[in-house]
Amino acid sequence: MANKGVKIVTIGGGSSYTPELVEGFIKRYDELPIRELWLVDIEEGREKLEIVGAMAQRMVKAAGIDCTVHLTLDRREALKDADFVTTQFRVGLLQARIKDERIPLSHGMIGQETNGAGGMFKALRTVPVILSIVEDMKELCPNAWLINFTNPAGMITQAVLTHGNWKKVIGLCNVPIGATKMDAAALGVEEEDLRFQFAGLNHLHWHKIKDTKGNDRTMEVIDKLTDVSGVDSGIANLKMLRFLPEQIKDLGMIPCGYHRYYYMTDVMLADELEEYNTIGTRGEQVKKLEDSLFELYKDPNLDYKPEELSKRGGTHYSDAACEVINSIYNNKGTTMVVSTENNGTIDDLPYDCAVEVSATIDASGAHPVNWGKFPASARGLVQVMKAMEELIIEAGATGDYGKALQAFTMNPLVVSGDGAKALLNEMLVAHEAHLPQFADSIAKIKANQL
Repeated sequence: MANKGVKIVTIGGGSSYTPELVEGFIKRYDELPIRELWLVDIEEGREKLEIVGAMAQRMVKAAGIDCTVHLTLDRREALKDADFVTTQFRVGLLQARIKDERIPLSHGMIGQETNGAGGMFKALRTVPVILSIVEDMKELCPNAWLINFTNPAGMITQAVLTHGNWKKVIGLCNVPIGATKMDAAALGVEEEDLRFQFAGLNHLHWHKIKDTKGNDRTMEVIDKLTDVSGVDSGIANLKMLRFLPEQIKDLGMIPCGYHRYYYMTDVMLADELEEYNTIGTRGEQVKKLEDSLFELYKDPNLDYKPEELSKRGGTHYSDAACEVINSIYNNKGTTMVVSTENNGTIDDLPYDCAVEVSATIDASGAHPVNWGKFPASARGLVQVMKAMEELIIEAGATGDYGKALQAFTMNPLVVSGDGAKALLNEMLVAHEAHLPQFADSIAKIKANQL
């Protein structure tokens, strides 16, 4: 690999995030000599692939690096002899996300991309696709690393590990990156002056902070986080909404912004319903933003990542992917927060499940920093959510209706009972085109037999 340069394949190459990915590779070219970057998409994404692909080619040319950017709709052609594969695709495109948001909200439940019913359906659509990618990789690039930031990133990483039987996988999320930046700003210090330890699941982790002298700074940040005026979540999907100060102080750990869906469900639901009835859901807002981004990308003179991309909601994702690849390629031992196999890192979760934790990244992959046990206040929620994830992954892989219903019944953001079944059935029919594994169940629903 070191002699011939690196071949990287990005599945979902027509994504609006791709310019950040390309910028990250250009920035690291002296350490990470990429000779080929293949951007792969599907027929429905052809126009976006051509627009963003041409921009990527301009960026590489402007940087003066010896790298060829290929655009293709043929995944197998791209994967042959790849060294790294990154995944950033959305099955059903943004229209599917909008359904994931609007249908639960029409039932009076949280409608969100990675949480509640919407997050479960994103997984149901995505699991079969990621498993088919893994099967192609086993044949065409058996030594490659899979770096996934397709959401829900933790569940997709676990599907690859347990159902795909592919161990060379690392999942990524930008939320921990935003958290460390906010924490440092809250304390008035630089990020490098702090030491962070994260543990939990993707979009459901907690963390603690020490300074370089070993002093615990966690409670100082919690005091600022729980100020009555509220604090910016650092996540474009989430507004400045509060936590309950007494509860977070009792935790003694800093929750991620997405914990508001579980700790402040009533407030979050009210806010979502207001947007649903006025300016539209987050997915509808993102669609408008994406349309304007692609208009920018069409500019034949644009050969750098535009500032507007930072408003998209996934800023830092792509740069993190570049750094993971760089750390594996150069055996750097960089500390990052990733989704990887638990292997006893968190005592309270299954040994072979995917967790999101602080880890060092080197040529042999991710090595999690041991966490130990959670207090009861966190353990109960994280175990319920992991069990829910396991059920949804199995349902996605097999089309098992009972497992999907079981997961809906368990998820704290879905009202259990008849309401859960009605919502599940409506969403199965709405997403029929992207759920072939549920064809029999959908036929029964349509015939009023389920």
